[in-house]
Amino acid sequence: MADCSNPAATATRCCTRSASRRSSTATRISRRCARRCGARATRSSSSAGTSTAGCGSCRTARTTAGRSRSRRSCTRSRTHADGLRIYVLAWDFSMIYALEREWPPVYRTAWRSRHGIVFRLDGTHPRGASHHQKFVVIDDRVAFVGGFDLTRSRWDTPRHAPDEPRRVDPNGARYAPFHDVQAMFDGDAAAAIGALARERWARTCGKRVAIRAHRRRAADDDPWPPNAPVDVRDVTLAIALTTPRHRGGDEVGHIRALTADAIAAARRDLYIENQYFTAAVVREALTARLAADDPPDVVVVAPREQSGWLQEATMGVLRARLHRALVDADRHGRYRLLCPHVDGLGELCVNVHSKLMCVDDDYLVIGSANLNNRSMVLDTECNIVLAANDEPRVREAIARTRERLLAEHLGVSADAVAAARACTGRLNRAIDALRGAHPHRTLRPFTPSASADLDALVPVSAWLDPERPIDADRLMSEFVPREQSRSLTARFLALGAFVLFAAALAAAWRFTPLGQHLSVASLARAGARAAELPAAPVALVAGYVAAALLAVPVTLLITATGLVFGAWPGIAYAAAGTLLAAAATYGIGRWLGRDAVRRLAGRRANRLSEHIGRRGIVAMAVLRLLPIAPFTVVNLVAGASSIGFRDYLVGTALGMLPGIVLTVTFAHQLSAALVHPTPAAFAWLAAIGLAFVGVSALLLRALGRRR
Repeated sequence: MADCSNPAATATRCCTRSASRRSSTATRISRRCARRCGARATRSSSSAGTSTAGCGSCRTARTTAGRSRSRRSCTRSRTHADGLRIYVLAWDFSMIYALEREWPPVYRTAWRSRHGIVFRLDGTHPRGASHHQKFVVIDDRVAFVGGFDLTRSRWDTPRHAPDEPRRVDPNGARYAPFHDVQAMFDGDAAAAIGALARERWARTCGKRVAIRAHRRRAADDDPWPPNAPVDVRDVTLAIALTTPRHRGGDEVGHIRALTADAIAAARRDLYIENQYFTAAVVREALTARLAADDPPDVVVVAPREQSGWLQEATMGVLRARLHRALVDADRHGRYRLLCPHVDGLGELCVNVHSKLMCVDDDYLVIGSANLNNRSMVLDTECNIVLAANDEPRVREAIARTRERLLAEHLGVSADAVAAARACTGRLNRAIDALRGAHPHRTLRPFTPSASADLDALVPVSAWLDPERPIDADRLMSEFVPREQSRSLTARFLALGAFVLFAAALAAAWRFTPLGQHLSVASLARAGARAAELPAAPVALVAGYVAAALLAVPVTLLITATGLVFGAWPGIAYAAAGTLLAAAATYGIGRWLGRDAVRRLAGRRANRLSEHIGRRGIVAMAVLRLLPIAPFTVVNLVAGASSIGFRDYLVGTALGMLPGIVLTVTFAHQLSAALVHPTPAAFAWLAAIGLAFVGVSALLLRALGRRR
């Protein structure tokens, strides 16, 4: 098997369950046990996830009328009284997933500092990637790792009853039955997850979470929930990760190697539950095993349909292609693709969200990684691996986990699954024998399919399910056609419209009173009178600051400064006003913080902040020279990023001064040419214009070489 992180991390106790074991306990591992562990926490609780609305102890309770109280309120009271700190780190998700994610945490800025709850969004990953790890760790003593997102629409019971009244989201809307798997464990393995949480936090926030000293606990202060069963004791857990190469960090590919090695190691049974089924490494490994002379039984439990039209039209098509390839390679009829079926759901289906693999009775893998390319190399993932190492008690625990899951899907007992497996000798035969044992639920074979038109339209998996960071230019060229040049007729029509507009404006100036009131001479005289006012320079500089706060383009102010004050002292006034406005909005960005600036500036804030923090003065100079983003946006993002004020101001001065000099000089010369239209005046104006064009061309050429 592949080497994994922390191979010697031990767990005193380990418990694995699906969505829940009893209908009265909701998601026993994900919600209730996390809540009870949180109630026993004394130092800290850390949570990292793709979509995080709060830790397990922060969900809103549904109780009888008159007794309803927010569990979040209870947690805040505890954290305030006992000094408990709760750290929540969620993926700063792409806007394409906005309708599938829970937005409120982004706007609950009070989470950042109040009630001992610290909330952050993590966008430190390559372009097109995501943070997909899902874990909770409490005091480094108990950890939860699995597929659960701590968010809405994840609660269910193992019955997946179609009429379950409690399966509703916070708005009261009902959602499809939900199936997931998570592991709970303690010991050194839990401490290793705590170290991973602190590493993620430091990478995102720039500072480490201190591990505070704590008193020796009594036996009854054990954070393990007293009613949670223990499946196996004193075992070694491996922690397998996927971490893409980013910002000079090393790439970690434990999960990809683990998946290939685990499939190759299967001899009798390979049981898989996963939300997605598209990975190239899975296709290669399963094809090789199914084509062998004595392949194992391969059982894949997946949702009948992918969640949402977008995933069905993309990942669903890729799954259908992989399924066809495995059917073609299955010479001995050992491969089965199954979905849970519950009568009464109508068009809905059980949403299989688990990420689990049982290899014979030898290996059990549970975690966040899907069987798609992204989880193998691009997204951050965290799995745990339990290896039997020929210990009978551990082999029994692994087999029992598989039997419990199949029992839940088939509506029978785990003992019935074990007996059928022993009687038939093969996993597929045992499932076939039990498929009709329950009148209302079972596992059904299904064939994922896609229409010929959709199959032809969907590109190769390298784009939809990439195996490496995505190059934005290549992605755009793949999906977006190149802009076609306008025809010659369209260009002449546009030119004709401009000429007609100019002629109409000239006629109005010449034959109406407009020319008397808005003549060049009158405008020049008004500007000269304003420039002579004693308070004019102060008012001008203050106007730059006010305009920056209102996001008025700074180029307009610089041009107006040249028209009114001339080349000198216009250049000095424009430079002073620009730098003061930049300093003021930088301070506002620093005060608001990254989350608030992100909401104001949008998705571009992440990219700008990354470049500014990494390049410093050079990045600021380039951002000022090239119109990559508005002046105010750059200032706010710089204030919220890690660049120091001195570097920021120096970079701004270096980048802005050439443009200020050219713009003010051009505006002054334009005014002079209009007031005194001599050939020399227009020659100077043309020379300055050519300088503008030349500098712009050089900058664009330099940028093109860098790209």
